[in-house]
Amino acid sequence: MYHESVMLHECVEGLNIRPDGVYVDVTFGGGGHSKAILEKLGEKGKLYAFDQDPDAKKNANLIDDKRLVFIEANFRYIKKYLRLHGVKQVDGILADFGISSHQIDEPTRGFSTRFDGELDMRMNQKAEISAYTVINKYPEEQLHKIFGMYGEIKNARTLAGAICSERMNQPINTTGELKAILEKYAPKFKEFRYFAQVFQAIRIEVNQELDVIQEFLEQTPELLRDTDSRLCIMTFHSLEDRLVKNYIKAGNFYGELQKDIVYGTVDKPLEAVSRKPIEASADELARNNRSRSAKLRIATLSK
Repeated sequence: MYHESVMLHECVEGLNIRPDGVYVDVTFGGGGHSKAILEKLGEKGKLYAFDQDPDAKKNANLIDDKRLVFIEANFRYIKKYLRLHGVKQVDGILADFGISSHQIDEPTRGFSTRFDGELDMRMNQKAEISAYTVINKYPEEQLHKIFGMYGEIKNARTLAGAICSERMNQPINTTGELKAILEKYAPKFKEFRYFAQVFQAIRIEVNQELDVIQEFLEQTPELLRDTDSRLCIMTFHSLEDRLVKNYIKAGNFYGELQKDIVYGTVDKPLEAVSRKPIEASADELARNNRSRSAKLRIATLSK
């Protein structure tokens, strides 16, 4: 299996699908969510699916359905590409920010701490910056910042210095070589968590993940058709979830409500459908441990 979709039922139900509606799946991956959306759509319905990974395109090509339009692009450009297809507004948008099981389990992609592979981590394999670039070319101060901000590593400065010292002797080419350095600085009995935090930090930098999320979110209010249209977003770590939560709550990424000076009204484009995020059921947690950190937030246009 390419990837087991997390909270598949909850995501599709959250979209509140109209059979003749227009929907967008901005993270196609293995196509699990897209297939479930197509099952709910009627003959006049339409689904636009985004993904920049060539492997996802191969999966999309296996679906013989005229209602599906696959767009090989980063979803940070959602408005631009939808307009190229003559679409200005849609009835629902789904985003699953989790990295796919296929990407994690493929050693050559360099995403996993479990395998030894090239330092890559590019979701778009045509991108110039890879994990190798970050580890071998970035200045020490920039590495320190990345590890601290994106990985929440407590000894970020020490680790950045150690990596810079090691690469002076010879380049750090593989995930195994990087892990050999990390092992010297990981807290005892928390090595695997430490590895995961460092890999997460590098991956976020390589793919500009938080910038992409912000750019995407700012476009969604203009794209949603009406107050019955839904925005469903699933996150897998606190940095992503904080951005989504704050934008839905306040219309900005700081979570502070902005009030009109004259009328005192709150100016925010979205409102949450439910106060708390939806989490995976006990059955799904038992079946798929990758669902344990997932949070699904659903929003619609403010009335």
